[in-house]
Amino acid sequence: MDANSNNVAEMLERPEYYGEIRAKSATSADLYIYGDIVSRRPWYFSNESAEKSDAQWPSKVRDLLAEIKDVTQLNIYINSGGGVCFAGMAIYNMLSRHKAYKTVYVDGLAASMASIIALVGDKVVIPANAWMMIHQPWTICWGNAGDIEKEIAALRSIEEGMLAVYMAKANHGVTKDEIFKMMEAETWLTGEEAAKYFNVETTSASNAAAWLESEHYGQYKNAPKEFTEKAAKPAPPAQPPSPKLATAKDRLNLKLAIGGKRK
Repeated sequence: MDANSNNVAEMLERPEYYGEIRAKSATSADLYIYGDIVSRRPWYFSNESAEKSDAQWPSKVRDLLAEIKDVTQLNIYINSGGGVCFAGMAIYNMLSRHKAYKTVYVDGLAASMASIIALVGDKVVIPANAWMMIHQPWTICWGNAGDIEKEIAALRSIEEGMLAVYMAKANHGVTKDEIFKMMEAETWLTGEEAAKYFNVETTSASNAAAWLESEHYGQYKNAPKEFTEKAAKPAPPAQPPSPKLATAKDRLNLKLAIGGKRK
């Protein structure tokens, strides 16, 4: 196994990579959903990609929920920069179908599709120093006019689904148009600000509100500097040559030193 494989193997052993159920009992369980939302389990081929944020995907959450199908109290802890729309909605729907009373805690950030997942809670708690971000879905596409029109129609459909979730948790008096304009503007809300629009509880600043790396911070146009500054990391130092390359180089130098010729 090469060095890259060793690093990947070590990462896969981290409990937060697969998600984690803690404090499981006959009646309750704690479910942690940290990391970017992706469609399927990723496979990392290099050290650089392996060092990116952890990920959550629907089949993983499905398997975790199967382990705790009989609990009546489900505590869900979220810290995520968002991700794939269909994957996020699938996770939301699976959690919604679970019979338990669900309490969601936003530990640091619930952005984009993670904000949808967060609102699955019968009770949602966002500390004053945590964040929630809502925006319109977006995509990358190419093709002719008909292809582009189909993508626009698909985005509008996804947008309506997201709006339905937001409005189901909106405070009395908050209008659909108001939430839509917030989505258009890519709106970042602290816990206290989120409570003005959604049926969520805010608490004092929590030590649990922690930084989590995400691929998406650089793509968001209004991300607070708390996220963009931390995301701007220096390039990793150059890796030394592999033992096999060093050995080949040594052999070449030795051959030249004793009068050999390059071929």
